[in-house]
Amino acid sequence: MVDPLGILLLAAGKGQRFKAAGGVGNKLLAPYADAAGQQRPLLALTLAQAAASGLPLHLVTRPQSEAIVDLAQQFGATVTLLESGGSGDSIAAGVQATANWRGWLVAPADMAWLSADDYLKVAAALVNDNAQARLMWRDIPGHPVGFGRAYFTGLSALRGDQGARQLLLPQYLQLLPGHAGVIKDADLPRP
Repeated sequence: MVDPLGILLLAAGKGQRFKAAGGVGNKLLAPYADAAGQQRPLLALTLAQAAASGLPLHLVTRPQSEAIVDLAQQFGATVTLLESGGSGDSIAAGVQATANWRGWLVAPADMAWLSADDYLKVAAALVNDNAQARLMWRDIPGHPVGFGRAYFTGLSALRGDQGARQLLLPQYLQLLPGHAGVIKDADLPRP
């Protein structure tokens, strides 16, 4: 069996910008309307689209985030618990926990406007171990960002709040057309 590509969702942040802007509680549990207008936790919207892709799903979150873990498991995601010091720590832990994957589609868990098709588009671009791909909107880099198997060591070595940007190589990176949702996150509470 060929090892799968999978989606790595980062949910171990502290939501400091969200709270500084007046948000209350964990932003990933804040209610947002789904396509039918029903209020659901932001993370449920993200997980629903990721799970609809059919790709394996792994989420990194903090140990005290029981509600986040419960939601992730409802959508079939495996989970890594980590007192993360930033996105670099989270990516490294998630990649190490999914070492059997042949590639990773990395996205913050607050990007509920990514669609299943967005994940599949990036996955389709990872045609070999050296491949990289990311969605763009009007020349703005978006998510998810895909890495082939060759980046396992580099992704596993990330630390602190430095994400994987330094691993992107122009000769391998495919920039794919996206929509406004590939750059939209929930760092600020809704008005």
